[in-house]
Amino acid sequence: MSSPQTLPPPVAWAQRKNLVFLTICLEDCQSPTINIEENKLFFKGTGGTEKKDYEYTYEFYKEIDPEKSRSFVRDRNIELVLVKKEDGPFWPHLLKQKMKQHWLKVDFSRWKDEDDSDDEGEGQNQDLEEVMRQMGGLGGDSRPSLDDLEDEDSDDEDLPDLE
Repeated sequence: MSSPQTLPPPVAWAQRKNLVFLTICLEDCQSPTINIEENKLFFKGTGGTEKKDYEYTYEFYKEIDPEKSRSFVRDRNIELVLVKKEDGPFWPHLLKQKMKQHWLKVDFSRWKDEDDSDDEGEGQNQDLEEVMRQMGGLGGDSRPSLDDLEDEDSDDEDLPDLE
């Protein structure tokens, strides 16, 4: 008896000279199986609104360092920071197989062009801990909270009495 066919989950990706950001867009995925290897990533999990089974092996364009790479399971998605074995040049595509995949998208919120990362001074010397801290994975969370907006709120002024 064969199991029902599993699907590849929706994925968004972006890169820097030394990193690949991979976001598996799957809500409420409890205890997923994630195996990071030098040339591939295996993912298996159940999630989404319909609680479907997802499974896929991503064969990367080039090698990554599995020891330095990390994954973060969140309520709405699974974020991975994959460290490239070799810095620079940017990969022309994520997967070894150069074929359009309907479930694979570019994460434009994290994307930097190859020539942009040098201009901002961030790309090549930024270490993995700093990237994780910005993502909220290690201790410090740099995301603003609603308390940060307190000074800018004009609704706090005294209102005139009603007559």
